[in-house]
Amino acid sequence: MSGNTGESLTHVHRFVPAPTPQDAPTLLLLHGTGGDENDLLPLGQQLLPTANLLSPRGRVLERGMPRFFRRLAEGVFDQEDLRLRTGELAEFIGAAAKVYGFDANRVIAVGYSNGANIAASLLLTEPNRLAGAALLHPMVPFVPDTLPGLSVKPIFIGAGRNDPMVPAANTEQLAGLFREAGAEVELLWHSGGHSLTAQEVQAAQAWLSAGRTL
Repeated sequence: MSGNTGESLTHVHRFVPAPTPQDAPTLLLLHGTGGDENDLLPLGQQLLPTANLLSPRGRVLERGMPRFFRRLAEGVFDQEDLRLRTGELAEFIGAAAKVYGFDANRVIAVGYSNGANIAASLLLTEPNRLAGAALLHPMVPFVPDTLPGLSVKPIFIGAGRNDPMVPAANTEQLAGLFREAGAEVELLWHSGGHSLTAQEVQAAQAWLSAGRTL
């Protein structure tokens, strides 16, 4: 897969343009712990072949593994670092739109695990940066004092009933926060664990293809 590789913006990243970047939506691909800017490119192409793909690498290292923000323990997030990194990612999206010429108002996050968590944080703090999001195995990043306005913003959540890292109650809480904020949430449960399944990938693909975010 061809595409631009860059370090001139705040994040090391890959950008794979659609034939006409300015007319296409852009998938913001956010990897899980230990991933990098290449990991989700095949998934992005599978989910929406007509989209631009913008795939940054997380700027935090945990035992040498890239992440998008620090954590203090499994499931316990460094809230100060989360706020900092969420703001950095929001600025990166805007800067990348200017560099690559895509529409900053048509960016859809596709995040897995740690990537899904920072995408959820973006939705709760910088909702205008995203037209929608597909969150695969996310957790509640934090509970805001005041919910943002997410009126009819489409959000897909894929979750495993037997996920050892994300309790079902946490997933339900996150979906509830988004719904309370006015978002249109589609929550898909499957019988698996924390790994991506064909079922949720197909469901996310159908959700994107339905055009709710476009």
